[in-house]
Amino acid sequence: MKTSPYALLPPPPRAARLIGLGSWLPPRRVPNAELCERLDTSDEWIRTRIGIATRYIADSATATSDLAVEAGIRAMKSAGVEHVDAVVLATATPDHPVPGTAPTVAHRLGLGQVPAFDVGAGCSGFVYAVTVAAALVQAGTVRTVLVVGSEKMSAIVDPADRATAPIFGDGAGAVVLQAARADAPGILGPVAWGSAGEQADAIHIPNGGSRRPSSTSTGECTRDRYVHMQGNVVLRHAVRHMTQAARDAASAAGWALTDIDRLIVHQANARISAGVADALGIPAERVPSNIAEVGNTSAASIPLLLASAAAEGRLTAGHRVMLAAFGAGLTWAATTLVWPPGLRPLS
Repeated sequence: MKTSPYALLPPPPRAARLIGLGSWLPPRRVPNAELCERLDTSDEWIRTRIGIATRYIADSATATSDLAVEAGIRAMKSAGVEHVDAVVLATATPDHPVPGTAPTVAHRLGLGQVPAFDVGAGCSGFVYAVTVAAALVQAGTVRTVLVVGSEKMSAIVDPADRATAPIFGDGAGAVVLQAARADAPGILGPVAWGSAGEQADAIHIPNGGSRRPSSTSTGECTRDRYVHMQGNVVLRHAVRHMTQAARDAASAAGWALTDIDRLIVHQANARISAGVADALGIPAERVPSNIAEVGNTSAASIPLLLASAAAEGRLTAGHRVMLAAFGAGLTWAATTLVWPPGLRPLS
């Protein structure tokens, strides 16, 4: 039998392509005015300093897994798939310290005994999670992966803390990645990421881990079960590290900064997003934002912004998109993709 010459060619490179996108926000919308009733602050201060007008807060019966399941259902429907080979959940607010929340999400989605695990990288978690998921696809370990960023930040924020209570909101966003040729639109590009553990105290919860187990006492220890944040430190490091990560990711993808059509920045603070855009020389009209409507949703931030920008027509086929995030750890990450045709987000 004559052998085809094509049999000697290596298979085309395998990569992870974005094929589905979904999001979910809890029903309760909380405007600044509601917070100002109990905090020593004003609507003007919150809008001016942070850029937030409203956020969504889940009720006491709703957990991170509930939000994740809703977003996952929508992402899989958007992708037109009924099954995935793995679930990766990015969250800083798991349902329980043990076990991880991803297996619960996989079970409730009816996915059977697929591998499922959590990624904890704070607000960088979603970009970390898609990077890990893409590597699994590239290695041939799985073909299709559901990646979810889900947070119930209201569970770890002190409602009486003027510094953090106005910032955070609850929600979830999800994507489906699937194996495809490396030259297909929607492929996740190279990642630039890192961490600075010497700054771990800039965003942290003092109690609840093995270093300082939870306490039932009152006073300061009670407040230490909530997130603490050094705003000035976070602002300085966030702009610097996201800017450099975006530069590195663009270079690795063979892009000039002027090639970037849309900059999707973690919605931590409107001033941080503007600082990153300015440092990269990207005009404001190329930098979608939804922080005014949903606040800082931590690991859910990037997929929620992708969903809203796509639904509103601010992301269209062929757009060269840069994703950049920064969070607790301290951690940061940036990656690229060319927006695929026909992708319809569901919310």
